[in-house]
Amino acid sequence: MSLRQDFSVSALIAGFVTVLVGFTSSAVIVFQAANTLGASRAEIASWMWALGLGMGLTCIVLSLRYKVPVVTAWSTPGAAMLITSASGVAMPDAIGAFLLCGVLIAVAGFSGWFERAMSRIPVSLASAMLAGVLLRFGLDVFVAMKTQFGLAFAMFIAYLVARRWQPRYAVILALALGILIAAFQGLLHLGEVRLELATPVFITPHWSTPAMIGVALPLFIVTMASQNVPGVAVIRASGYHHVPISPLIGWTGAATAVLAPFGAYALNLAAITAAICMGREAHEDPARRYMASVAAGGFYVLIGLFGATVGAVFAAFPKELVLAIAGLALLGTIGNGLAAALANEGERESALITFLVTASGVSLFGIGSAFWGLVAGGLAWLILRALK
Repeated sequence: MSLRQDFSVSALIAGFVTVLVGFTSSAVIVFQAANTLGASRAEIASWMWALGLGMGLTCIVLSLRYKVPVVTAWSTPGAAMLITSASGVAMPDAIGAFLLCGVLIAVAGFSGWFERAMSRIPVSLASAMLAGVLLRFGLDVFVAMKTQFGLAFAMFIAYLVARRWQPRYAVILALALGILIAAFQGLLHLGEVRLELATPVFITPHWSTPAMIGVALPLFIVTMASQNVPGVAVIRASGYHHVPISPLIGWTGAATAVLAPFGAYALNLAAITAAICMGREAHEDPARRYMASVAAGGFYVLIGLFGATVGAVFAAFPKELVLAIAGLALLGTIGNGLAAALANEGERESALITFLVTASGVSLFGIGSAFWGLVAGGLAWLILRALK
């Protein structure tokens, strides 16, 4: 099929929702990380330029290359780690650490060792981890009703009605209705939107041993464990078993290394936002869902080129609208993840443990609950197998 034949409005909207959710949920953490390192306004804009282009181009190129929805993202746990651990580190030293982190990710990917390790995880545990990661977003549909009942409830009803009559466009109609209601209630704040191109700022990397040990290595570990592990699990749990993982990881590392001098601190496979592009809302035909991630890549490139402008546009949406549309877009994926996790009776208990630990949000040693969910579920799986 040609790109024109594979294109669909539902894929375009899924791509937009992917970027909307990804940007609004974590951009503030990236800004804080840049501020922690003493970045100027121009350098913060350069960070958004580098991250936007890095995510956009990897989404587009990798999705078109493998004809599967490949969504990349900045490392949100990595940014949080920088806020707590990189205070006092000079910007050139941090840039050197970002570059080393990118090289380490590329080596982990292209060498194949990361894919070999991930192939040992049972599908039931990967599916349970996916459902646990996404549970909060499903709950947020109803949490949003506490503060904006009319807006969130109307979107919820519109989604249910559309699922009955036009399932492919359920998320589109819910989003459109949400924007109309938000505009009518005066909740859209578009007054501060100004068209402004971002300008990249090159910072020469400086190799500092303390930054290598205190920033580069923790950033690499957190990104691999908290981002790439669930990212791979989402791909597998969504049924895309044929796509090679090694080059996907490798190219995100290479992109990080190339763009690090401009502020791209760490790029990786996305998990939550990737699930939006891999669900039935993107397209009923799984073979055509890759256009959703291509669309997401296009929107990410726009973020890079017009960082301040696009940021203001996304910030104009009320928080409740973002929560509701993210949850509605992920309902099908949550359901499919739970179904796959609990399908095998022999692995049901270990899958349930994976789900519960992941959904708990527990974080140890700076590594998020998705990783620890797999560790706990994997340990339960091994013990239960040994006792049979």
